[in-house]
Amino acid sequence: MLGLFGALDLGARSLRTQQQGVEVAGHNLANVNNPAYARQRVSISTASSISSSIGPQGSGAEAVAIVRVRSSLLDQQIQTETSVNSALTARQSALEDAQSRLGERIGSQGNVTGIDSSAKNGIAQGLSSLFTGFQSLAASPTSDTQRVLVRDKAIDLANKFKSTDQQLADLGTSLNASVQSGVDQANGLLNDIASLNKQITTAEIGAPGAANDLRDLLQQKQEQLSQFVRFDSTEASNGAVNVTIGGVLMVSGNTRTDSLQTFDSGNGQLLVRTASAPAQLALGAGSIAGAIEVRDTDVAGLRKDLNTLAAALITQVNAVHAQGFGSDGTTGNDFFTGTGSSDIGVNPAFKDKPSLIQASDNATAAGNNKIALALGALADAKQPTLGDQTFQQSYAQTVAELGQKLSSANNQLADQQAVQTMLSQQRDSISGVSVDEELTDLTKFQKAFQASARLISTVDDMLDTIISMKR
Repeated sequence: MLGLFGALDLGARSLRTQQQGVEVAGHNLANVNNPAYARQRVSISTASSISSSIGPQGSGAEAVAIVRVRSSLLDQQIQTETSVNSALTARQSALEDAQSRLGERIGSQGNVTGIDSSAKNGIAQGLSSLFTGFQSLAASPTSDTQRVLVRDKAIDLANKFKSTDQQLADLGTSLNASVQSGVDQANGLLNDIASLNKQITTAEIGAPGAANDLRDLLQQKQEQLSQFVRFDSTEASNGAVNVTIGGVLMVSGNTRTDSLQTFDSGNGQLLVRTASAPAQLALGAGSIAGAIEVRDTDVAGLRKDLNTLAAALITQVNAVHAQGFGSDGTTGNDFFTGTGSSDIGVNPAFKDKPSLIQASDNATAAGNNKIALALGALADAKQPTLGDQTFQQSYAQTVAELGQKLSSANNQLADQQAVQTMLSQQRDSISGVSVDEELTDLTKFQKAFQASARLISTVDDMLDTIISMKR
């Protein structure tokens, strides 16, 4: 039998339990806007019963643990999907940047991957102007004014090629910087994870329960790391998390066992490896992998296509131009200089002597326009080196492919964000703090605390009655 003093102990134990519930509900409410926080609950268990003449008698309840309400499966899924989302975001952003650097607008209304004819500053407009200039020269083959106009249009086109190539090269440099920044931030997060492992194991050694707030922060650091790289994590029996990237153990318990570093593969493009191994690391997903992929495939492919176009233009125009004669009877002058989009230029001799532009196929017939006509006809000539397309068709296809890649990236990212939003909502429904629910718990524990206090007050009155009987 408990007796009056046992009943007092039961009441005191109940007070402590309800007070613990109020404190945990208050902690939840304080963290309602903390994205890293998972709501906590007091685990209440029946206290040990005691023997009595009428059988085992209960001695109240006690708080045995404070537990986090989390789903490890959802946490793992969110980490994985975050890596995929970050890779797609990096690709989409780079493709949008590449499109803007082309100086072309993508058409709409059923022509989502074509060049918008309203664009006035891109290579497409430059090509059109150049061949229109050749055709105008054919109409006035003896006119130096027309030669000046052709020269200036050619210079403008060459500058567009060089500017676009440089813009894309700068984009590659920017993506290199993004890779380096991502590696630096990932290494910092690996340090944070190792440090939190140490704090968690220290806090939990010989102590009941788990270091819930530290574990929440550890989960947040893992999700931040997943933005940069895909990794595998396993939890040890002591609560520490081991992290493996591309099959390489990076964090083991309280120690960061390896680190990420960038290296130049030989062409100025940064790749990623670990400090302990010279081979490129398989990152799988994350913003670093996304930046490397779009840099080495999409941006590099775009530069290659533009260079092929510029090289074909230089070769074909020079081949036709070489067959002609200037208005002063000279011949043998190339129209374009350079070999591709990065160094294309117009013969500098044309600056002071536009008469050197060769429009005639006869040295003594300045009014002959056959070469100018042939140069103008290149606009519609299919080029074997461009897949049997004209210059304009080849460039339009390049722009179209970029537009299609961007459209695909937008769709993939939208789908991925929908998946991630769904997972986040599922986790919030489990782990998120509900103000209404916590206020309900707060009221429940408050009422229970008041009832426990009333129990103690009642037992105190009973003791006072018994003491009074002895007076």
